[in-house]
Amino acid sequence: MQFDDESVDASELEDQRGGGGLGRGLAVGGGGAGILGVVIYLLVAVLGGGGSDSAGSPLSQPGSGTSGSGTSSDVARRCNTAGAIDQYDDCFVLKAFNEINEVWGAQFARSGQTYTKPRLVYFSQAVRTGCGTASSQVGPFYCPPDRKVYIDLGFLDQLQRNYGAQGRYAQAYIVAHEVGHHLQTLTGTEARVRQAQQADPSRENPLSVQLELQADCYAGVWSTLANNAGNVTIGEADLDEALGAAQAVGDDRIQAQAGQVNPETWTHGSAQQRKDSFLTGYRGATLASCGTVPHA
Repeated sequence: MQFDDESVDASELEDQRGGGGLGRGLAVGGGGAGILGVVIYLLVAVLGGGGSDSAGSPLSQPGSGTSGSGTSSDVARRCNTAGAIDQYDDCFVLKAFNEINEVWGAQFARSGQTYTKPRLVYFSQAVRTGCGTASSQVGPFYCPPDRKVYIDLGFLDQLQRNYGAQGRYAQAYIVAHEVGHHLQTLTGTEARVRQAQQADPSRENPLSVQLELQADCYAGVWSTLANNAGNVTIGEADLDEALGAAQAVGDDRIQAQAGQVNPETWTHGSAQQRKDSFLTGYRGATLASCGTVPHA
């Protein structure tokens, strides 16, 4: 994939890497759960499932996956040098985040709506959020109360080494998925799902799956809109990378590695469902093509 330019905007970035002090093994809400055990009522929209603590296989371990940390201005200076986007994960992810927001801002404007950008937070090991305290074990996630996307960049290495999701566009898909959850907050979908889950706790997992698959669909929509607008040039190989990443974080793929597949515990959908949802958005190229959540 190729961006239309190499300029990077760090105005929405909070770089909390290297802050320390929270320790390892914490989970969102402080409940000690792995990715599959994230407390649903908090609606922290984690990208993909992972082995639970009981299985002993958390999705990611703490790590930077980048050249280092610093203030957002430090990141901006380094990422705005020639070749930095290709060289450093933090620069690439930030650039993808920029382009995702630019495309959605333009799309909302065409509909006569105002798009409010989320913020991007880089962290290592653990981080305090509006949804509680989260560890690197939960992978990338979006927190609705503070409207921020949280990423420990060490996850990107784990995604490639442990789950076979290769390529830069796989990383762009991760960011686009998380911003998709921000769209659900802006449109009121997240609030409706939370209310439905509280009204019928037996539907917590199925409703979570609906939410995640719609975010996958929104990532597909962004891919087509960005390509058509010239923000990003996307080829067949890039599309394959995104589809590979979507499948790699399917609940069935993750659970199979832990030794037992149980659809009743799924919170994100199967590999096939995630692939199909991304393709639905990619082909439909509108928010409407991703349907409404919750649905029967």
